[in-house]
Amino acid sequence: MIKALVIDDEPLARSIVKEYLQAWPEFTIAQECGDGFEGIKAITAHTPDIIFLDIQMPKINGFEMLELVEKAPAIIFTTAFDEYAIKAFETHAVDYLLKPFSQERFDKAIQKWLNTRANAANTPAVNTSADNTQALLDTAAQGPANQHRVVVKEGSKIKIIPVPSIQYIEAADDYVKIHTADGCYLKNKTMAHFEQLLGVQQFVRIHRSYIINIQLITRIDPYEKDSHLVILQTGMRLPVSKSGYSRLKEVLGL
Repeated sequence: MIKALVIDDEPLARSIVKEYLQAWPEFTIAQECGDGFEGIKAITAHTPDIIFLDIQMPKINGFEMLELVEKAPAIIFTTAFDEYAIKAFETHAVDYLLKPFSQERFDKAIQKWLNTRANAANTPAVNTSADNTQALLDTAAQGPANQHRVVVKEGSKIKIIPVPSIQYIEAADDYVKIHTADGCYLKNKTMAHFEQLLGVQQFVRIHRSYIINIQLITRIDPYEKDSHLVILQTGMRLPVSKSGYSRLKEVLGL
């Protein structure tokens, strides 16, 4: 049997997916979820083969939920019209069902996934589904809806960090450390991702390892040859590279 999850905050939307899946007896629904928090727990508990996932949900949206899943299963998105999301789907060839969708359109999506799954089984070196999902998330994360907060996972807890509360971001191998007044949180993203995501008028990359909230700067001191130190309101002292100093001066109008 193929295990599926249905993650959507609308009961009617979940019931339609369940009804359409009755035409596919090889599928079984392991669980229904009404939001992304439930979805993460269900994916961990059931390790489904595929999820039918809404994008616009309360608490955290579908993209944010996927970012917190260590190994995402195959996904068929079920969503109302969202111009940025649709553009991301089409760019990265991930299938989606635009609400309201018919049984015929649903069946096409299922058959497409089954064909992709069969091809992947014959060529295991190619992980198209995972690659497409990651590329999709990287694109979707740049959307307007995701520029005001960052969602992180801390153990079994999920925390939503408003962007203005970020003090600075520090490189940490394959992760970044997001420093706030409430603590430090790891996120599996690159410095380049946050440099592009965060508004240059509030955040500046001062060093290959640091992006800072310029609202917290108290002063900039010379330090060794061609470098500086920036001192934040918290007392934190961070190195500023030569190129980082040029960016700072431009943004601060120095």
